[in-house]
Amino acid sequence: MDATLQYLLGLLDLEPIERDIFRGDSHRSVVPRVFGGQVAAQALVAACRTVPEDRLAHSLHSYFLRPGDPGAPIVYTVDRIRDGRSFSTRRVVAVQHGQPIFHLSASLQTVEDGLEHQEPMPEVPDPETLPTADELLPRYADRFVDPAVVELLLDARRAIDLRYVNEPPFATAGVRREPRSQVWFRVNGKLDGEHDNPVSHLCLATYVSDMTLLDSVLLAHGRGGWTVGDIVGASLDHAMWFHRPFRADEWLLYDTDSPTAQGGRGLARGRIFTRDGRLAVSVIQEGLMRVPR
Repeated sequence: MDATLQYLLGLLDLEPIERDIFRGDSHRSVVPRVFGGQVAAQALVAACRTVPEDRLAHSLHSYFLRPGDPGAPIVYTVDRIRDGRSFSTRRVVAVQHGQPIFHLSASLQTVEDGLEHQEPMPEVPDPETLPTADELLPRYADRFVDPAVVELLLDARRAIDLRYVNEPPFATAGVRREPRSQVWFRVNGKLDGEHDNPVSHLCLATYVSDMTLLDSVLLAHGRGGWTVGDIVGASLDHAMWFHRPFRADEWLLYDTDSPTAQGGRGLARGRIFTRDGRLAVSVIQEGLMRVPR
């Protein structure tokens, strides 16, 4: 297993402090705040720690309340809202410096059979034919507001092998494109032993789900994002539905689009497919999208 993946798994292995209270560390971010995918994944870990192992998260709804401090630990408190025969509901609040920075509600369910249908997976090139982050990002270093951002982005993604199907927003800033972005991703290594469990795969996908989701909003307006200095952005809320089993250490296609942007905010929708075409996860997020003045 790659050392950076071991580090990421360590971030998601929260320290129990008291009953239903956990503490997590933070990773250095490319912006001066905690990465949203990290706090969402850690909050989901905390929720999952309070239910029987046969109950898995099928949905989460969350709000980013304040920027997190990447230099300080985060405390997660879990409220056991309800435990029924098939479903459990949990509310998680992430706290730093005495203030809530993130709020998550999660519903968890015992696995059962039911009706089945899904949208088809879009046709895209195989991930092996696409450039890695190490090959792609240095090509556009001169477009970033600070060349050091390249190294920070690479560092942030060493645990994740993420490959753009089409050119990312920072590569075509100034050109309006279809509001749709597609990436293949998987963690950089094979999960085994104690890490090879359904909760780990769910939480790792939650971590990655916040990385490129708002790209589709940027593409519609020819904006390159905060990396080129033409947008001030941040995640406002984040919702996910987990439909079918998947592995985060096998290739997953993240297909996203944006139906609207208005009021300094943009809405993005995502679908995560397994390589064999099963719809595994649906995602929706609204993000802050302010044009600098």
